[in-house]
Amino acid sequence: MAAYIIRRVFAAVLLLLVVSAVTFAIFFLVPRLGGQTTDSLAAQYVGKGADPDAIAAIKANLGLDDPLYLQYWNFIKAIVVGAEYNFGPNPSVCHAPCFGYSFKTHLEVWPEILLRVPVTFSLAIGAAVVWVLSGVAIGVLSALKRGSLFDRLAMGVALAGVSLPMFFTGLVVLAVVGSWQGDFVSFSDDPVGWARTLVLPWFTLAFLYSALYARLTRAGMLETMGEDYIRTARAKGLREGKVVVKHGLRAALTPLVTIFGMDFALLLGGAVITEKVFGFQGMGAYAIQGVTRSDLPIVMGVTLVAAFFIVLCNLLVDLVYAAIDPRVRLS
Repeated sequence: MAAYIIRRVFAAVLLLLVVSAVTFAIFFLVPRLGGQTTDSLAAQYVGKGADPDAIAAIKANLGLDDPLYLQYWNFIKAIVVGAEYNFGPNPSVCHAPCFGYSFKTHLEVWPEILLRVPVTFSLAIGAAVVWVLSGVAIGVLSALKRGSLFDRLAMGVALAGVSLPMFFTGLVVLAVVGSWQGDFVSFSDDPVGWARTLVLPWFTLAFLYSALYARLTRAGMLETMGEDYIRTARAKGLREGKVVVKHGLRAALTPLVTIFGMDFALLLGGAVITEKVFGFQGMGAYAIQGVTRSDLPIVMGVTLVAAFFIVLCNLLVDLVYAAIDPRVRLS
């Protein structure tokens, strides 16, 4: 088990390095291939009316004329140990993990991301609880009542949930409710207000995922409940509830572990559409701000943080699989 964990951790670190290299190439190599110069990139730091001396100083401080491999090394080094920039008479220290400074606000990107993490985490965790509980419960009931009116209605609603895009569902919910107060309330300040503020976005976001999980759970339960070991368990005289939960549901939920890890990680990286529709200032809204303003450090910072969450959740899924099925440790 220890060897398996070491291999997976090493693979996760290697994957993060690959993602960082690809991200760096997209933002620094591809623009050069398209004709962008280091002068135009440095001018974004200086702002409008930049004079040649200021641009030259920025290029020297940031090492924009250095070879790409050296720029990438400095980029990784800044994330790990921080960096120091000389933008003015006094040096500016960018603490680790350093994703640089915003072009527009000239603030460090990492502290700005930290301010928005509680919003995105609150939205993702609450929605995940709702969609897992509701999706799995509806899927199990639909499988046990196959062909019934409940099964047909549940799968019809699930089909609508999978088909309708999030921005449409969110706008319909807002139109039905009529008004919405989207100011985020911290859980530590007011737990009741925190839940009241997030309950509508939770259920709106969970509608899409719970529909998918209901359909997958139903398909898994229908396949599992027809297996020989299920008939054997019933022949032994086990209660139907124990047969369904311990033998049927446990096997049917195994494939959902991987899907949940990926879905939850993507939400932690920023529920872009949900935050935009409901006016929350989370990492998704911060990413939109960076894209619309062509603020390169913001986009890179959110991209790398999202990649970290995805890799971390996949690592946790692998470890859970290894705990559930010992055969996985041999892979």
